[in-house]
Amino acid sequence: MTDHHRPNVVILYADDLGWGDLGCFGAEDVPTPHLDALCAGGVKLSQWSANSPVCSPSRASLLTGKYPAHAGVESILGGRRDTVGLPHQATIATHLRERGYATGLFGKWHLGVDPAYAPTRYGFDKVFGLRAGCVDYYSHIFYWGRDNPVHDLWDGDDEVWLNGEYLTTVIGRRAADFITRHASRAGQDPFFCYVPFNAPHYPLHAPKEHMDRVAHLPPGRQELAAMIAAMDDAIGEILTALDEAGIREDTLVVFSSDNGPSRESRNWLGGEEISYTGGSAGGLRGSKGSVFEGGIRVPSIASWPGHLPAGTEFDEPGLMMDLLPTILHAADGAEADLPEIDGVSLLEAWQGTASAPERSLMWTYQGQWAVRRGRYKLVVGAREGMDPPASVERAVFDLEADPAESRDVSAEVPEVAAELEQELQRWQERHAAWT
Repeated sequence: MTDHHRPNVVILYADDLGWGDLGCFGAEDVPTPHLDALCAGGVKLSQWSANSPVCSPSRASLLTGKYPAHAGVESILGGRRDTVGLPHQATIATHLRERGYATGLFGKWHLGVDPAYAPTRYGFDKVFGLRAGCVDYYSHIFYWGRDNPVHDLWDGDDEVWLNGEYLTTVIGRRAADFITRHASRAGQDPFFCYVPFNAPHYPLHAPKEHMDRVAHLPPGRQELAAMIAAMDDAIGEILTALDEAGIREDTLVVFSSDNGPSRESRNWLGGEEISYTGGSAGGLRGSKGSVFEGGIRVPSIASWPGHLPAGTEFDEPGLMMDLLPTILHAADGAEADLPEIDGVSLLEAWQGTASAPERSLMWTYQGQWAVRRGRYKLVVGAREGMDPPASVERAVFDLEADPAESRDVSAEVPEVAAELEQELQRWQERHAAWT
């Protein structure tokens, strides 16, 4: 594939967005017209999952194409300024930069706060956003944990202050500006624009204009819906920048989320640290922190006009680690030789010209394990959210017939159960070698 035909790449990544929190995935109370239009004009990835039910490992898998343990990040990383992060290795950004792409990151990094682990060390030329996991949306201060509050907003390696500016809106504007500037250069190289929003992660902060749009909703759901609506507007600004530059058909856009909806306390709703139930897993079991589907299956969309069929659905399982080989396949015109990664290219499967490869998909987090092959999924030590105890010690679910994982069918499909147990044993051995 010649340079002229290499697509620009935009990844839009939400934070703690549940499978049931977008209109195009069944939400009737959250206004997401821009994402709904993106889905209508692209491929709905209805069986797409994060590699982990929590944020830092999911982001590591997205960027490296590896399982979390293989990438070297299995837990949520802290917000202290000496927090080390992702072991240095190739990322989507470094691969694309080697291919002549301009690279930019706008939003939440969460893969190391120490300067040695800043995103500029991982292939990103232009960087704006936060390095830790969450901040106040207006002061951009990280308040949680036992340490003192830490201001966390960066332009490249320089700390910047934008007090009072709503961070979701600023992220969208900065990303759109990056797109406009690179699209306007004569004979420009393609670009990679990674936009990991921190919305709708707590604290629950939203502008009045967006709160007013969903004023009919109850507390909790109202704040979350307003935050999602603000993110959707920011995404609309990014997509408009592509349209106005005349490069929409030359751009592969992928939208997803890092894990399912949060049920954590610490949400600052009404000034109280209370349990929060505003996010929706769309009828799936579990939430953030759980290897049940509600913790890992995320609303996802792929769009590349003229190259991916519009208004279609890809209903086979996929993982965030598949993005790296899929994107490089699109950039190169052929599958890249990437023996060190765990993901696979799904470009031809998205296009409808080939089937996705048969494989087993794995998850683990804090003693929970899950293995999926086709319609069946084995879970071990699975809990409902971030906190113990486990609610299911061992079970096999038929996700096609029972997406809510309500009935153990291991006794009905003993051969399948035995195969999944063997897969789990092999996976645990592989996992132990990485750690």
